[in-house]
Amino acid sequence: MMEILDLLIQTGAILEGHFLLSSGKHSDKYVQCAKLLQYPDKAEIVIKKIVEKIKDLDIDVVVGPAMGGIIVSYEIARQLGKPSLFTEREDNIMKLRRGFEIEKGQKVLIAEDVITTGKSSYETIEVIESLGGEVIGIAAIIDRTVEKINLPLYSALKLDATVYDADECPLCKAGLALVKPGSRKFK
Repeated sequence: MMEILDLLIQTGAILEGHFLLSSGKHSDKYVQCAKLLQYPDKAEIVIKKIVEKIKDLDIDVVVGPAMGGIIVSYEIARQLGKPSLFTEREDNIMKLRRGFEIEKGQKVLIAEDVITTGKSSYETIEVIESLGGEVIGIAAIIDRTVEKINLPLYSALKLDATVYDADECPLCKAGLALVKPGSRKFK
């Protein structure tokens, strides 16, 4: 696990400060996996740790929610020799587009860069299940979950970071500037 943490630190993927997460919560740490994923050789090493945990699962296809899950899904699928698809938001609703298809009964692994609340994963699960697919688990580079996820979760690293509801955030009360480094738009 130290190797994974070292690679994340080397690539500048772990940030400290006062961050607005895509869930709307605040945190003292942020993981920008795009900083790791810009280096395919380093990403391959990190994602191999996940693949070692899931290689014996019955998986037909890997699906990553856009944006953070696309490269992770691709690399997991590449290492497993499986297809990789992605979901994306259209009019703020997660959808499977671009001619991608999930067949009834296909076993699907969701792939994420970071999972905190599971919002994108749960939206993707709804899409997959509506098409007749069966979600068998979630894979993520970083597990920083703050609540129980109702599926098996396979990660390269569990990272403990303090997460606050916006109205109870001591970082806000201390006057620290809030940074929103993620890609999801807020209403």
